[in-house]
Amino acid sequence: MKIEEFKMERWQSLWENSVDINLSESGVHPMTLKEILGGPLLPDRLLQISLGYPQTNGSVALRKCISDMYEKTTEHHIQVTNGGSEANLLTVLSLVEPGDEIILMLPNYMQIGGLAQAFGGIIKPFFLHEEDGWAIDPAELKRLVSIRTRLIAVCHPNNPTGSILSEGEIRTICEVAASARAWILADEIYRGAERKGTASPSFWGRYERVIVTGGLSKAYGLPGLRIGWIVAPPEFITRTWSCHDYTTIAPGALSDALAQAVLHPDYRPIILERTRGIIRENFPILAEWVYQNQNYFRMIAPRAGAIAFLHCNLPQNPSNFCRRLLQEKSVLIIPGDQLGMDGFVRIGFGATQDRLKEGLRRIQELIGNE
Repeated sequence: MKIEEFKMERWQSLWENSVDINLSESGVHPMTLKEILGGPLLPDRLLQISLGYPQTNGSVALRKCISDMYEKTTEHHIQVTNGGSEANLLTVLSLVEPGDEIILMLPNYMQIGGLAQAFGGIIKPFFLHEEDGWAIDPAELKRLVSIRTRLIAVCHPNNPTGSILSEGEIRTICEVAASARAWILADEIYRGAERKGTASPSFWGRYERVIVTGGLSKAYGLPGLRIGWIVAPPEFITRTWSCHDYTTIAPGALSDALAQAVLHPDYRPIILERTRGIIRENFPILAEWVYQNQNYFRMIAPRAGAIAFLHCNLPQNPSNFCRRLLQEKSVLIIPGDQLGMDGFVRIGFGATQDRLKEGLRRIQELIGNE
């Protein structure tokens, strides 16, 4: 098995902790432990937690918290993982065999495609179309499906565009999957981070072979807890649990306990509103900047997530521009080719407002030197 370099993750890993301004992140600036301890989990209780091995598939209490977010599920429909990335890994590892066809939504966070290809899968991309407001083309999707289609993988809400599929588009994807008895893997880690506050529709419950992955990294602003999850039929969860035994075995005991506090029904809406508030307050800063630089960038306003995918009209390739921006201005953003679509850049606007404004000022400064 050969795993190709995960270009975006390596780009971020190399530079995100050394640049002056990091606008490469797709979440909001993170919460602190102190903020979490102001909710249902009291400091004294946290200090009493035993640091032995926790329940390997996640504590019953945490799995029930997650189950409460998805209709007609129990704790047996849930596998807790170390971040949404492990949730995607275990799902692909449990499903994909050499020669299987994987229909992959693009642009996208490229983890699922990279893993599926490493496990011998054949990637067949279908695209969100900018000219249609980042909508899918149902005819394109139907042309791709075959008897060898094992999986249709979507990111919804989408990274990097921030778009949300319509009910009709979700229904079409489910119908196409059903025609081939294929699975759907819906990475829904941005669900809850909608700019206008209304929760985006989930794929869960639309079709018997739907798998949903999620986690606390994006909508909750808690990437450091490394808590993710898989929602799937119980028999499939059993398969992923077997794979989990060979990877990280279990989530951390402290992270499990903290996640229970975060997902408590009295506290979860407060945390999601914090995220949505940051997105609502920061987006106009980016929108105004794009308007001022419309000769160089255009944007379809994202509906979810603290991310925008900007079409570029620059004198040089966006990847080269991003490298110059890093080297000359110490600002990190993501070139679109690392997300499956060249000609774009992804800018995260979830940082503190002073960092966001300064990062945009430096980008504009580099453009002015072109």
